[in-house]
Amino acid sequence: MRLRISAALNKGMTHQPLDGCTREGEANAMTEKLHNIIAPYVGETGGLISAMHAVQAELGYLPEDVLPVAADLFNQTKAEVKGVISFYADFRDQRAGANHVRVCVAESCQSVGSRELVAALEERFALKLGETDLARELTIEPVYCLGLCSVSPAAEVNGKLVAKADADKIAKRVEA
Repeated sequence: MRLRISAALNKGMTHQPLDGCTREGEANAMTEKLHNIIAPYVGETGGLISAMHAVQAELGYLPEDVLPVAADLFNQTKAEVKGVISFYADFRDQRAGANHVRVCVAESCQSVGSRELVAALEERFALKLGETDLARELTIEPVYCLGLCSVSPAAEVNGKLVAKADADKIAKRVEA
């Protein structure tokens, strides 16, 4: 039955996929790419975490396709791999914007204005905490401690720490 429906749908197709690519072919290419990125870390202490960092460095995020590949290579279940990925705040399952802002929302920073900072950033950039704009120019995310408690509120813009952060300091770094 599925073949008949598929054939009927394809009958009206007016174009060919580019370079003969199909969804299945693209999936196989992604699986192979993930395998090549992850395989060198198998057998290393902390290899799964290092492999996930490598995938994210290459792709900008950890796609759902990473679960079965990593599970197979590290002899774990997909749930175990997902548990590792979801535990660490540095791992993301969606692409981040070109500019990446993380605002500390831990108690020390909250006590000196991080809630107000978040509100100011949300208003200034028309984004909520945890969102990326549609053009993928900016992502604003919460983080629980950047290690700058003595000079809080703290933030991080594109990997660089911002002490005594305010919306203007962050905006200047984003717009630079």
